[in-house]
Amino acid sequence: MKIYTRTGDDGSTGLFGGGRVRKSDPRIECYGTIDELNASIGLAAAALVGSASADALGDWLRQIQHELFNIGSHLATPAESPSAAKLPPLDEMMVGRLEMQMDQADEHLAKLRQFILPAGGEAACRLHLARTICRRAERRIVAFAMDRPVPHVIVTYLNRLSDWLFVMARLANQRAGVEDVPWKK
Repeated sequence: MKIYTRTGDDGSTGLFGGGRVRKSDPRIECYGTIDELNASIGLAAAALVGSASADALGDWLRQIQHELFNIGSHLATPAESPSAAKLPPLDEMMVGRLEMQMDQADEHLAKLRQFILPAGGEAACRLHLARTICRRAERRIVAFAMDRPVPHVIVTYLNRLSDWLFVMARLANQRAGVEDVPWKK
């Protein structure tokens, strides 16, 4: 099987379950941003290899990558498509797991007394970058959901994931022996 199909040379792309739309369609922007987020999380996970943060955090990042692929499949499938019934399930347990992991990490972190910059060690910086991409994905999907059906758990998950990425960036800094960088006015 070849990777290239040439079917998108006219500026259109196929949706999961059939149908074609312009590559500029808001649906494509939504799941394209999820794909970008997923790639940035993979880059953050790569920065953890061999570090003190590679243990559970690396496993958690891989799990999130799978969940983002599932979210992308939901966004790539119109609700009226017969393929919608075959999509992997999304549920609130994903959100609860992120909250539990943040609570566990927070137990080891100093309380924040001021805003911090998205800075520090390489892994933390990559996690902060993933956080900003996550926020953009959330904004795009919220706008998309104004006139098209989107499972609410997707928006909730992305909102929580951006918080999770912030906390894990702080944890990666702490484990690397790097201080958070306070914002100076």
